[in-house]
Amino acid sequence: MSNATMRHLISTKDLTDADLRALVERGAEFSRGGVRSGDQLAGLIAGIHFLKTSTRTRTSFSSAALRLGAQLVSFGPDDLQTNTGETLEDTAEVLSRMLDLLVVRTAGDPAELRVFARQDRMAVVNAMTADEHPTQAIADLTTMLTHFGRVEGLRVCYVGEGNNSAAALALTLSRYPDVQLELRTPPGYGLDPGTLRQAQHNARASGARVSETHSMASPPQGADVIYTTRWQTTGTSKPDPGWRDVFAPFQVTAALWERSPDAVFLHDLPAHRGEDVTAEVLDGPHSLAFDQSENKMYAAMAVLEWCVAKR
Repeated sequence: MSNATMRHLISTKDLTDADLRALVERGAEFSRGGVRSGDQLAGLIAGIHFLKTSTRTRTSFSSAALRLGAQLVSFGPDDLQTNTGETLEDTAEVLSRMLDLLVVRTAGDPAELRVFARQDRMAVVNAMTADEHPTQAIADLTTMLTHFGRVEGLRVCYVGEGNNSAAALALTLSRYPDVQLELRTPPGYGLDPGTLRQAQHNARASGARVSETHSMASPPQGADVIYTTRWQTTGTSKPDPGWRDVFAPFQVTAALWERSPDAVFLHDLPAHRGEDVTAEVLDGPHSLAFDQSENKMYAAMAVLEWCVAKR
């Protein structure tokens, strides 16, 4: 595959506004069943390389590639010769001569994916690094667009750690006009300051609003979406042994719907009932968490198609 028909997705910051909207809209088209699939990736080989555990993201990309007509080669954390000292540069060069796409989850430094992306034969997709989970955000926005018919103007309250899912959500929602994103994060566990500054910069340009507080003193008012994530993010640990006490007030409970009775609930899963969210909320009538999970596959289809589509 020549570089004329190949694009990488390492960070949402690499996407133009038009690219972001196109990916979300295409994901929604797949979600609604409005797109014939089966041959978009026909004749291509997709590699799936996950260094960390995954249920939804690995399955969504594997299923997406197969549904679009690609064939799969899967690698586990111990399968490549990087474990015996081969450089990332050499590994990327070799894989690029055999694969058309490579989907990678590291939960580590995104610079590693930039190394994979230096070659010009194989598209590289970030399926999660320590700083950002870009395809999760595309699935999140796909879910919002499918449910509300729009992303513009939505009022979103994110509750919990300022982790890689929160970062991707902030970096993407902030690019839609009139969105109001309120992040409520535990003290000491907020969004990376650089990411928050970038999201607020995006918001000034788009007419959105992004704010962060470290208190749950009052429930959100008039939210359309209440979103949380697992407290113990994949591939990370917390140095403070008392961190659960800090997080406890940020549990998502039914009380958060007192002033936002029409809000839907999103969660990137896996969830720990009784910890980050109560069972009453996750399994209740407001929850779209499992629709959101299914939309990871449709978002993955949109991403893979975009990566190899002609410019």
